[in-house]
Amino acid sequence: MQEELVSIIVPVYNAEKFLKDTIKTVQNQTYKNWELLLVNDCSTDDSTKIIKSAEENDERIKLIELEKNSGAAIARNTGIENSNGRYIAFLDADDLWDNEKLTKQMKFMQEKKLEFTFTGYEFVDEKGEKLNKIVKVPNTLTYKQALKNTTIFTSTVIFDVNKLGKELIKMPDVRRGQDSATWWKVLKTGVVAYGLNESLSFYRRSNDTLSSN
Repeated sequence: MQEELVSIIVPVYNAEKFLKDTIKTVQNQTYKNWELLLVNDCSTDDSTKIIKSAEENDERIKLIELEKNSGAAIARNTGIENSNGRYIAFLDADDLWDNEKLTKQMKFMQEKKLEFTFTGYEFVDEKGEKLNKIVKVPNTLTYKQALKNTTIFTSTVIFDVNKLGKELIKMPDVRRGQDSATWWKVLKTGVVAYGLNESLSFYRRSNDTLSSN
């Protein structure tokens, strides 16, 4: 497998509680050719300080500051605009990845020449402990199927920018549901989303982070 650059985009708003774990979950990936774009949406806590510290110690980590509080869609779109990778992966500031997540998903994408993939995931509590609630995903999702099935979880998605282009994968500027609206927008062009039915992401719900807000 060729290790193409993967740009990982994380919207950040007052995420100090989980941010170190989120950065670590990327650094622990067995797939090493990535850049981590942390887009800070005017956090008022120590999120900026945590990101700057990580940035100083790992050249693959980049802090992007928004000038005004704009929401998750604008934060993600700013990350997309500033990305350098052929592939774009999304990760929310309170979520975690299995160490093999990128390796397995990139192999899946490259072997099958896919442009839009997602994986299974698992719920965890605030401490990252598994809750034995696993979400399985279908092998494929078309536009019509996706309208009825919102199983695509943001922190599992990877897009091939070479095949889709950056404009298509940018998120509409709405406060809620911008991720599902993006999947529909992409699928409506005739693209099919392919599911890797392995639990490779961990979904931690918290009321404090940008995606849940």
